[in-house]
Amino acid sequence: MHIFVPREGKPGERRVAIVADVVSKYVRAGFSVAVESGAGEHAQADDAALTAAGATIVTASGISSADVILSVNPLTPEQFASVKKGAITISFLAPNQSLDSISAAAKAGATAFSLELVPRISRAQSMDALTSQALCAGYRAALVAAELSPRFFPLLMTAAGTVTPANVVVLGAGVAGLQAIATARRLGAVVSAYDVRPASADEVRSMGATFIDLKLEALEGAGGYAREMTEERAAKQRELLTPYLASADVVITTAAVPGRPAPRLVTEEMVAAMKEGAVVVDLAAESGGNVAGAKPGEIVEKSGVRIWGGKDVPSQLPFHASQLFAKNCMNLLMLMVKNEEGKSSLHLDFEDEIIAASAVTHHGEVRHEGAKAALSSASGGAQ
Repeated sequence: MHIFVPREGKPGERRVAIVADVVSKYVRAGFSVAVESGAGEHAQADDAALTAAGATIVTASGISSADVILSVNPLTPEQFASVKKGAITISFLAPNQSLDSISAAAKAGATAFSLELVPRISRAQSMDALTSQALCAGYRAALVAAELSPRFFPLLMTAAGTVTPANVVVLGAGVAGLQAIATARRLGAVVSAYDVRPASADEVRSMGATFIDLKLEALEGAGGYAREMTEERAAKQRELLTPYLASADVVITTAAVPGRPAPRLVTEEMVAAMKEGAVVVDLAAESGGNVAGAKPGEIVEKSGVRIWGGKDVPSQLPFHASQLFAKNCMNLLMLMVKNEEGKSSLHLDFEDEIIAASAVTHHGEVRHEGAKAALSSASGGAQ
C-alpha cells in the first residue's frame, strides 16, 4: 500500500498533510510513503526529517502510482487525471464548491473523501479536521486581537496607576470561539460570549467567561452547529447585541453554518457604534464575513475601528495545524485498513457510517447528494 503526499498548490497554504512522526506510524502499519519535495518546508517537516522517518522524497509525478493521496486542499482536476483508478484521496474537499475536482475524481474512478463530511460522533472525534483546524484558528484570533489592540489585555497594577483589563466579546462559541475565549482569558482580558445555542452557555462559563443571554429562541442545528435564522430573528439579535459591542475593546467573530455563507452578525451601524480604537477579528471573512466591511487577508478601518479579515488562518500556525491535520488523516485512513493473517490491505466498508458519510465519489459516481445536485445544476440538469 503506497501513500503519496503532494506539495500544496493553493496560494498562502503553509500546511502539509503529513509530518515525521505520522510517517513512522504509517511505515509500521505496512505503508510505503512518498512525499513531493518541499511539501512540508513551511511546517518544520522538511525533506530530511521526513526521510529520516521513513518517507521517500519524489517529484509531483509520484501521484500516479499511489494507492492513497493525502492533501490539505482538494486535488486539482489535472492531479486527479493522473491518479490511478481506485485510488483513495483524503482532503478538505468543499463538496458543494470544488465541483471541477469532484467531477474529475469521479471520471478518474477515485474514491475521494471529504474531511468536512466526517460525522460529529464520538467515534470520529480523532478524524475531525474541522475541529482541529478551528482550534488553531480560535487561538490565532485572540493573538491577532491582542496584537492589534492599542491597549493591554490584562489588569496591571503599576506605580503610575492601574491599567484596567480589556473587554473582549466573542460571537460564536463553537470550537474556534471557545479557544478564542480561553486564549483571551489567559492573556488577562475580561471576556463575554454569545451563541445562538443555549447549550453552549455552560461551556462559555467553564472558560471563565460570561455568557450573553439575549433571551431569544435557540437555533441548535445538526452536528452541534448552529442553524440559519430568519431575517427578523437576525435583526432582533443585532439590536440586542449592539450595546455589548459598543462597550467592547475587542470583538472576535467565529460564527459559521456549514455549506452556507457566514451569517452577518455585525452591521456597519454596529461597527459605527463601537468605541474608537476597538478591534474586530472576523474569522468568517473568507465565507462572506460575520462583519460588514471585513475583507479576507486585509485590515480595514471604519469609524475608527480596525477590522481584521481572516484568511488561511490555520495556515498561520503551520506546525501544529499540520500535526493535527496529519493525525486526522491517519485516523480516517486507518479505519479503512484491514489486517488478515498478518497482512494489511485497504478495505472500504460502506456499512460504516464514517466512511459512508465522508466519501464524495466512488467507482466513477458522485455519492454526495449536495455535490451531485450542484454538478447537475452547473450542467443545466444533465446527468
